[in-house]
Amino acid sequence: MMMIPAVMAACEAQAPMAEDFIPDYQGVETKLLDGDLVQFNVAMTKARSAENVADYAECAAARYTLIRGFGFARHVRTNVEIVGGVWHADAVYTISPSLPRGLKTIDAEVTVQNCMERGIPTV
Repeated sequence: MMMIPAVMAACEAQAPMAEDFIPDYQGVETKLLDGDLVQFNVAMTKARSAENVADYAECAAARYTLIRGFGFARHVRTNVEIVGGVWHADAVYTISPSLPRGLKTIDAEVTVQNCMERGIPTV
């Protein structure tokens, strides 16, 4: 009878550990589409929402913008999907040396700093 409690205990659900909630950023693929139009494909696990994956793509876009010698980017679109437990975002941004028109613009330097403070990797 001593074995029954041990077997039953092994079947109980384990309490989540802290690392179960730490996002696992799995990389960025960057593709120059045309001149100033750039596509970013990112993947991660343990995202809490589609917004987490979109933020990862934005951080990649901000760093790429700085690497290319520009200061600003404008968000065009982001598509998010989950495949086999992995979150994927396909995001497109335009990059430019001056603040572009539009509502969804980012200052690349400020955004990269914000990403670093939040622990989100960039390119």
